[in-house]
Amino acid sequence: MQFWPRKRSRHSLARIRFWVKENKVKPLGFIAYKSGMTHLQVTDNRVKSLTKGEQIFMPVTIIECPPMIIYGVAFYRRTPLGLIKITSVLAPKLDKELAKQFQLPKKGVASLDAVKEFDEVRLLVHSNPKMTTIGTKKPKLLEVALGGNKDDKLKYVQENLGKEIKINDVFDRSNYVDVHGITTGKGFQGTVKRYGVPIRSHKAEKTKRGIATLGSWTPKRIEFNVPNTGKMGYHLRTEYNKQIIKVGQDAQEVNPDGGIKNYGVIRNSYLLLKGSVVGPRKRAIVMTPALRPEKHATKEAPEVTYIHK
Repeated sequence: MQFWPRKRSRHSLARIRFWVKENKVKPLGFIAYKSGMTHLQVTDNRVKSLTKGEQIFMPVTIIECPPMIIYGVAFYRRTPLGLIKITSVLAPKLDKELAKQFQLPKKGVASLDAVKEFDEVRLLVHSNPKMTTIGTKKPKLLEVALGGNKDDKLKYVQENLGKEIKINDVFDRSNYVDVHGITTGKGFQGTVKRYGVPIRSHKAEKTKRGIATLGSWTPKRIEFNVPNTGKMGYHLRTEYNKQIIKVGQDAQEVNPDGGIKNYGVIRNSYLLLKGSVVGPRKRAIVMTPALRPEKHATKEAPEVTYIHK
């Protein structure tokens, strides 16, 4: 019952339903691709650690970050019922790969000057998987919030519509981020694997890897909290407060000979995130600024002395 409803995600890219407020004018999200895991040797800088100042090992996840492109802007008006979209403006030149996601307009697109009254601005961005080696060209689309006040947002949009967003424009080293992703799909599974139901005794009737009862006689139905067989995995999950250990530009620092297993060769900028990240390799994830940062967490990332590859 920790997660309910236990159902599959509708899309392979996570849906973001809340954005952190930011005074600086910059995008508040970034689409990247999970590459794999490795380990580092770092200098422990935690204040109360027993190994402070010593060399320790740290598991990290490699995230490849090809630049995103702003292909449009959405304008909203704030009402008592929430945000209502007024209009959206697309960039004059669109990537041909976007035709795999929606029908590209044949006529001229609307101008930003035509929009006068609005309360909120969101960026329409898409990823660039064709710059990676994951084997797909179909981009992921996302509507990303923008920090700053109303005038700064409009100025940013006018200057950057149709341009690239790099990972350095959104996050820096030592930042804490929330990772939104879709977990690995397991397919149709039984109750033992899906819910951890204990395997029954050798004296049990009919089945060993099943539950002993489907519930009470009344009500005459199987209640929702009875563990049962069904689809497992491919859930939308958010992991909070993942620290960025390094923002790298030289992919040779993390590329082993022949590339990362089940992923390929990293060709773009990359992040080293402390710990693990949801989903299989090649899965697109969304990183946003930390929604509820820990007060006593170490603010400065440790110094990296060795990267295993």
